[in-house]
Amino acid sequence: MSDLVSRPGLSERTARAVADRLAGRAGWRNPLIFAGPAVVASIAYMDPGNFATNIQAGARYGYDLLWVVLLASLIAMLFQGLSARLGIVTGRNLAELCRDTLPPALTIPMWIISEIAAMATDLAEFLGGAIGIALLAHLPLMAGMAITGIITYGILLLDRRGFRPMELAIGALVGVIALCYLAELLIVPVHWRQAALHTVLPSLPDAEALTIAVGIVGATVMPHALFLHSGLSGARVAPQDAAQRRRLVRYSNIEVLAALGVAGLVNMAMVAMAAGAFHPAHQGIAEIGEAYRTLSPLLGAGAAVIFLISLLASGVSSSVVGTLAGQMVMQGFVGFSIPIWLRRALTMIPGFVVIGLGVNPTRALVLSQVVLSLALPVPMLALLWFSTRRALMGALAVRGITAIAAIGGAIVILGLNVVLLLQIFGVNMPLPG
Repeated sequence: MSDLVSRPGLSERTARAVADRLAGRAGWRNPLIFAGPAVVASIAYMDPGNFATNIQAGARYGYDLLWVVLLASLIAMLFQGLSARLGIVTGRNLAELCRDTLPPALTIPMWIISEIAAMATDLAEFLGGAIGIALLAHLPLMAGMAITGIITYGILLLDRRGFRPMELAIGALVGVIALCYLAELLIVPVHWRQAALHTVLPSLPDAEALTIAVGIVGATVMPHALFLHSGLSGARVAPQDAAQRRRLVRYSNIEVLAALGVAGLVNMAMVAMAAGAFHPAHQGIAEIGEAYRTLSPLLGAGAAVIFLISLLASGVSSSVVGTLAGQMVMQGFVGFSIPIWLRRALTMIPGFVVIGLGVNPTRALVLSQVVLSLALPVPMLALLWFSTRRALMGALAVRGITAIAAIGGAIVILGLNVVLLLQIFGVNMPLPG
């Protein structure tokens, strides 16, 4: 253990295996020893908001917008890779770096905006899990919300035993989501040739397709995922020299490709399932509950139940991750945190208020995406700034093609978020070309 510092959360055996791998003594044994941070972060790309957007895309346009999901997945891989690299090289998360290097006049507004974004994220994810439970168990939505809160808090308690049990629990839920959509693809009649063609052939049939495409890409990179991934990656081990840092970044990149690749495939499966099940006979489907009620008579109760199980796994896991991200944001920016049960309770309150006021749950999901769009520039621009600074990152500073791609991806994401906000506030955007 002399060549690596283990941080809280790794068992002695695991820490020893990590040290052997980083020192180049273990070959390719224990391939999952570094897995965890990207798997947890990938939940942000399979949350209930993705369900609603992808269902709408597939139902209305069939397979036409699969290429948008591919583009969004590639951009997500790039930025989550940058976030992990930042944590590995510096040993600090993005929020901590903002606090330590930027003036208080800037970091305090950044913290407030990021906290609001974390709460908006948790609202959407909490509601998604509650909708899944309510539909699955035929309960009122309020009862589904209470059960979702209890389940998520139970999973959050695993954090007391270190981050590995939490990572395993989240990984299991990711597996449930992936298996559910694999089963859906075996049930739903998918036109695979068209799906493959439209994955690589860009097309926007009309202005409404542009709106949905903006919704898919513009809300892809979640603010809380950028904060969280840097913290999770930096909290596992502390590499002792440049060679170990470089190896750790390499292993992290592999995990990002695998975890975000799975997330991308799940999102593509969502669109393909909706296309095969609903298009063109049920093009108007845009809500999660409506999709569930339509699936049962079309493809049987089994397909509808599998859909709800995947939604429930998505809502619970993403709500857990959103709460963890909120804790990390607060601790990073202002140096203290509140008890996890208190944060869980506080982030549940807006959901109960929204539903108590009679707001449509899907409408609440849309409004949460507006908040996230407004907050996204804070972590994205900060991440670009820090990851390209050679004084901070040394030889692992982002440069060359990677830097150009990151800047281009940021322009795409931020530009589409602006378009998304304009559309939400009633400004019609012309179709390109």
